[in-house]
Amino acid sequence: MQLLEIAKRFRKGIALALSLVVIEHVAWVIEPAVFGKVIDALIERAGSEGPVLDSLNVAPLFLWVLVFAINSGTGVVRRVVDERIYLRIYSHLAMGIASGGKKKQYTVSKTVALTQLSEQYISFLQYRMPEIIDQLISITGAVIALAMFDWRISFACLTIILPLGYITGVYTRRVSALQKEYHDNFETTFDVFATQSTDEVKAYYAKVIALKQRIANWGALNFGVMRLALLIIFVAVLFISIDLDNFSTGAIYSIVAYIWTFITTSEYIPELMESGTSLRDISRRLKESEA
Repeated sequence: MQLLEIAKRFRKGIALALSLVVIEHVAWVIEPAVFGKVIDALIERAGSEGPVLDSLNVAPLFLWVLVFAINSGTGVVRRVVDERIYLRIYSHLAMGIASGGKKKQYTVSKTVALTQLSEQYISFLQYRMPEIIDQLISITGAVIALAMFDWRISFACLTIILPLGYITGVYTRRVSALQKEYHDNFETTFDVFATQSTDEVKAYYAKVIALKQRIANWGALNFGVMRLALLIIFVAVLFISIDLDNFSTGAIYSIVAYIWTFITTSEYIPELMESGTSLRDISRRLKESEA
């Protein structure tokens, strides 16, 4: 069963889980702007006579607490609901693979390996999809929020698209072949242990280590190039912000928070790319087992 088929079959449960993800992360990306208003209201009130808290600054504080509560509360509910939904999907998927393996007369090793590899489908839906949604919301929200302060800040952040496009092409070509070789090797796990040969087991894990290390090396290079690009962008945004001297303390906090959100979110893109490359190869294998 392919990922799209899984999404269609269990669309209600997956839609519920992902809608909670959207609510949680939209609230999170709004929070810095709201808290910036709280800072400005408190500073303004502290410079005048009267109580520090009154109707003028309680409203922004209440709004911030509400946004924070929505983010935290939705996060709690999502973590409970996710397990119920995705464990049920994995159980259904595993039974389908077992049935297909028996029909195609696969070895026990290959059937078990495919079942274990299919768990990455569930991990993708349960963990990677929320991360992708989080990144889309965070990056888009940060760029829009920064554009509201000054378009030059937002434009500087968007230049990450250029190095990202180049990195994606190189990384995908190199890692796809390594992921295929790793999964080919993984399908023989049971057979290798069935031989009860120490040398074969040693050779098996030597190959696993070598392949994993090569994938990790490409991931490290990918990460390093991304961080370098983000450093250049951060410095550019810093100089732009210094050039603009009409920001309040709360606005400066919001700008820094959104820049940091943009940077920390973008640096996870290489990891998601590796997961997507692996998932495409697994999808091909499961499709062959059903044919």
